[in-house]
Amino acid sequence: MCDVVLCGQLDEDSLKNLLGSYDLSLCTVGEAQPIPGSHFGEPEAGLIENRVYIRKDTPVHSLLHESCHYICMDQRRRDGLHTDAGGDYDEENAVCYLSILLADEIDGYDSSRMMHDMDEWGYTFRLGSADAWFNQDAEDACNWLLSQNLIDSKYRPRGRLRA
Repeated sequence: MCDVVLCGQLDEDSLKNLLGSYDLSLCTVGEAQPIPGSHFGEPEAGLIENRVYIRKDTPVHSLLHESCHYICMDQRRRDGLHTDAGGDYDEENAVCYLSILLADEIDGYDSSRMMHDMDEWGYTFRLGSADAWFNQDAEDACNWLLSQNLIDSKYRPRGRLRA
């Protein structure tokens, strides 16, 4: 198993509060139970409508990634959402960037750990690591988030969904 932080290692209320600010509900399923809406299979988070499904062994990066897909998609896609968030290349980059920003909103977790976990899990970036991408090569993702009004001019999440 990779050295990544799992949802069961963090305060569930902190996770619920973050997701709730984006009209997302956190749904925890029992150990060894199937995770509804998991696109990549267990233990990855699942996404159906505005519900994010996890188990205690779900990596936090997966919870954030799926949640950020919901935040970044338009309302038409949100209305029919079940398992596959879809999206294009630019949106996928924005999801990764926003995930890193939102990691700082979780008690006991932060952006540095998020980037470590992304690298551990096998996310790939042109510059070789999530940290290098985020700090040197993510201008397109940042601009996308700005254009969708999801972050402010100081690159802080606005706490709203894409219109």
